[in-house]
Amino acid sequence: MRPALKCAPDFPLVKKKNNSEKRLCDLGSADLRGRAGRISSVSDCPATSPPAARMPRMLPGRQASCQRLLMLQMLLQMLLAAAPGESRPQSADFSLASSWLVQSQNGSVALPGQVPGCVHSALFQHGLIQDPYYRFNDLNYSWVSLDNWIYSKKFRIPFDFRKWQKVNLIFEGVDTVAEILLNNITIGKTDNMFHRYTFDVTEEVRDTNTIVLRFQSAVSYAAQQSKAHTGYQIPPECPEPVQKGFCHVNFIRKEQCSFSWDWGPSFPTQGIWKDVRIVAYDICQVDYLTFTPIYGNNAREWNLKIEAYFDVVSSKPFGGQVTVSIPGLQTHQMYNIELHPGKSMIPLLLNINKSITVETWWPNGHGNQTGYNLTVHFKLEGGYHIEKLTKVYFRTVELIEAPIAGSSGLSFYFKINGLPIFIKGSNWIPADSFQDRVTVDSLRLLLQSAVDANMNTLRVWGGGVYAQDEFYEICDELGLMIWQDFMFACALYPTDQAFMDSVRAEVVHQIRRLKSHPSIIIWSGNNENEAALADNWFSVPSSKLELYITDYVTLYVKNIREIVLAEDQSRPFVTSSPTNGAESMAEGGVSQKPYDPHFGDVHFYDYASDCWNWKVFPKARFVSEYGFQSWPSFSTLEKVSFPEDWSYNSSFSLHRQHHRDGNTEMLEQAAIHFKLPQNPDPLVMFKDTLYLTQVMQAQCIKTETEFYRRSQSEIVDGKGHTMGALYWQLNDIWQAPSWASLEYGGKWKMLHYFAQHFFSPLLPVGFEDDGVFYIYGVSDLHMDYKMTLTVRVHLWSSLQPVCSRSTEPLVVKAGQAAPLYKEPVAELLQRCGQCTRQSCVITFALTAGGELSSPTNYHFLSSLKDAVGLEKAKITAKIVQQENIYRFELETTAVAPFVWLDVGSIPGRFSDNGFLLTEKKKTILFYPWESTSITELERSLRLISLADIY
Repeated sequence: MRPALKCAPDFPLVKKKNNSEKRLCDLGSADLRGRAGRISSVSDCPATSPPAARMPRMLPGRQASCQRLLMLQMLLQMLLAAAPGESRPQSADFSLASSWLVQSQNGSVALPGQVPGCVHSALFQHGLIQDPYYRFNDLNYSWVSLDNWIYSKKFRIPFDFRKWQKVNLIFEGVDTVAEILLNNITIGKTDNMFHRYTFDVTEEVRDTNTIVLRFQSAVSYAAQQSKAHTGYQIPPECPEPVQKGFCHVNFIRKEQCSFSWDWGPSFPTQGIWKDVRIVAYDICQVDYLTFTPIYGNNAREWNLKIEAYFDVVSSKPFGGQVTVSIPGLQTHQMYNIELHPGKSMIPLLLNINKSITVETWWPNGHGNQTGYNLTVHFKLEGGYHIEKLTKVYFRTVELIEAPIAGSSGLSFYFKINGLPIFIKGSNWIPADSFQDRVTVDSLRLLLQSAVDANMNTLRVWGGGVYAQDEFYEICDELGLMIWQDFMFACALYPTDQAFMDSVRAEVVHQIRRLKSHPSIIIWSGNNENEAALADNWFSVPSSKLELYITDYVTLYVKNIREIVLAEDQSRPFVTSSPTNGAESMAEGGVSQKPYDPHFGDVHFYDYASDCWNWKVFPKARFVSEYGFQSWPSFSTLEKVSFPEDWSYNSSFSLHRQHHRDGNTEMLEQAAIHFKLPQNPDPLVMFKDTLYLTQVMQAQCIKTETEFYRRSQSEIVDGKGHTMGALYWQLNDIWQAPSWASLEYGGKWKMLHYFAQHFFSPLLPVGFEDDGVFYIYGVSDLHMDYKMTLTVRVHLWSSLQPVCSRSTEPLVVKAGQAAPLYKEPVAELLQRCGQCTRQSCVITFALTAGGELSSPTNYHFLSSLKDAVGLEKAKITAKIVQQENIYRFELETTAVAPFVWLDVGSIPGRFSDNGFLLTEKKKTILFYPWESTSITELERSLRLISLADIY
């Protein structure tokens, strides 16, 4: 709709019936509507305004209403004409996001469907299919993705479009391949899910319109494109059979994991997945408005680079003024501009008031996420005005790749506002196969859970989607930094002209859409494609390898990289993840050893080796993927399964596992250190096995993450200076075994509770090397602290520690990891008298008086399957409500490892879980996400520890 006119302060006030006052130019049609005769606009009155005696015969009330309305209109016109700087609305728009008609190609299925949305969601919402995630429905409903669907809608434009010079039809996101018709005229086609499509419909639009999108199955389109690429194959052709997916996904610019992945189902959706709207305008339209903070180190001052991208429909150049204001920084600046016909970009440089201290944006755990309200007001010739309101942030980011003393290669770490930051967090995948189900509330829940686990970074993985605007806005607000992949993953890609044109448009759009977010700290060209080439994942004949390397360089180096460097000079770019960074570029874009720990980032997976052995892990510069699988909780699986599915080797359990040998690998890894569950009750056996996989996953990733964190300040055998740990993966796309720490729906796995501790800003890390027990102090803090380290040794059979030792005050250095304590294990056991490796466990913590303390950490001296004295603890829980929080007051009869509180499907999280209980009493808090009660919690609670599954 056309924007309301803005009042000058000297416009007259009009008294309304409720005694409120409005300036005359603020009066809308509702204010002017006459009661008698329902006069709602001047068009309801005679075309002219003759004297009252000559007016056509009308009801007295209606006649009076017309007179008042005509007089008000004339007065308004006079005031506007007399007002300085005549203001004219510059554009009008309205959204077509509402109910559409969705039909199968042959018309046998027809139903309403919401936009944004997809065919699967429409079918489910109207009861024509079950929940697509239920049991085997990913296979049962493959017909939906194989059909060609039609979206259509009749609509009227709620404004007079003829008054505008140009009318555009804009699709923010079409999924994916469609022909678009307006009033039976083809206006364009789409083939890229990640691109904004704008169609000029000035000549085609009518008072009453019919819009039709004829979709082609993404599966059949991808197969056609692959078949048409006759020169040579582009691998991989198909996913592994265990993934139960579709082929040739690398030939379509669509969410790559929608054809299946090793943690997700195959649902190649069709639909309009983002907003669609009609936009009409005169003179020009702002397509993008971006903001880039620039800090001058020499002058020690901030500037803000503003880039306004226009579509100018005027046939000749015209001028205007731009006013930019940041009231919070007492900054106000005016510019003269000139716009030329066609597409143009106007750069502005805003000098921030030097007398005001700019509060910078900091990552979570390092400071505040201060932002400033900004107004950009364009006043153009002809009286046209455009006003944009937004929030801007000030921060700098640097990727430091420099020589390191004592090591070959280069560093790879980030500085934010000049401060080196250890990157800690996880990897983000699409939160649902059906993007219309990803709500702002669900995003906030998942992202807040990342912050609550002391994360400061998420990597938006390249096989999914560029996330919603709200995702990045929440990350800005919470201080979550984003490593942003472009959407290419685990494949080689074509480089024909049509494909490259589509990719270039996609990349430009996404950079301009996202570059103003302070949360994004790096662009990355793809996920693992450099490694796929270097390690020849797809068994490419050596005679053709150079051909594929040329394609790789064409896509990521000569196109995507060049676009990024042109569009955004404010943050770094790497061609891939993993990559050797600067070294990869020095080698022409593809390194011979992209997993070299002396450069860039690495991904590391090893399911066969003992995950408690830290010597297995790479002492790399930055580890952006690593992980182990586990199963989600029973309450999450129960929603999409049937009682016959509830065993570890059921058809359902095998079907849900999309990683080859994944279920076996989990049990084999668990069996290294734990006894496997043995219970005659099949359901209890299944639940215990799910629990043990979570224990295994949490302990494995704890060990690995702590190794990376303690390696940040040291070089050993030429390796180290590790400055990033992003485990795979944060969230789930459906209810299934995966590497995630958050289950589908947001429930915390044991791993996520562990992450709260191993990502703590202050952490003591214990490990053994050649029979010596070491403790490192790891600090993300900005100050040095004098702290006391307390080391206790407990018998498994006693709640009283057998010995305890506290150090003299030690200095824990800011932003470093350093050794604080070492003792040969044999001496420690002898000192504690009654202990053996099998009968005792070590706990340790850092404290600085009442001012600061670390989590209490622990170190197992043997596998727990060999533990001596470990009893089945009887643990009771008394639940007490404290306003909106619930206290679980625990009491135990024995030391208990991996104590797990589970309240089923009641949404919420505990303050701690999966912990080692060495005290007789402990209080745990439960934070509900929805209203609940003590009765519900007591009824749902399942409380177990490790010995209970034996």
